[in-house]
Amino acid sequence: MITHIVLFKLKDGSSENVERTAQVLRDMEGKIDELKSIEVGLDVIHSARSYDIALITRFESMEALEAYQVHPVHKKVIEHINEVREATVAVDFVS
Repeated sequence: MITHIVLFKLKDGSSENVERTAQVLRDMEGKIDELKSIEVGLDVIHSARSYDIALITRFESMEALEAYQVHPVHKKVIEHINEVREATVAVDFVS
């Protein structure tokens, strides 16, 4: 398994905007065959070093992760994220 974790810091960290973006991420569930699991978490600490949203996804293989990256549903999500994000960090690892 490959675990793909992305943290998002949004330009507008209001609860409404964070929830709207989290829903855009959640809406991928069931629409991309390669995506075996998805979890979206919202920050509850709100410290200066916090990011607003965590996305945790899992895939059977690197090939499945690569197929996800170019899937039309994911590309639509990327369009939204590019509009609202201030910063993004990611890590991918074998799990």
